[in-house]
Amino acid sequence: MLKGELKRRGITYAQLAEKLAAIGVQENERNLNNKISRGGFTAAFMLQCLEAIGVQSLQLSD
Repeated sequence: MLKGELKRRGITYAQLAEKLAAIGVQENERNLNNKISRGGFTAAFMLQCLEAIGVQSLQLSD
């Protein structure tokens, strides 16, 4: 879901790192790539990422 939102918005991991830093979350591009590719992150981290990229709502089903 997070990967899809990033792709839809054309946001790279480097840009995500900058946006997260702006809200006080320190992550580098490499760590983001590893976390998101593995899918090994907390719901809190996902919410921080969604907030950083400006997601206002999510549709979980069709």
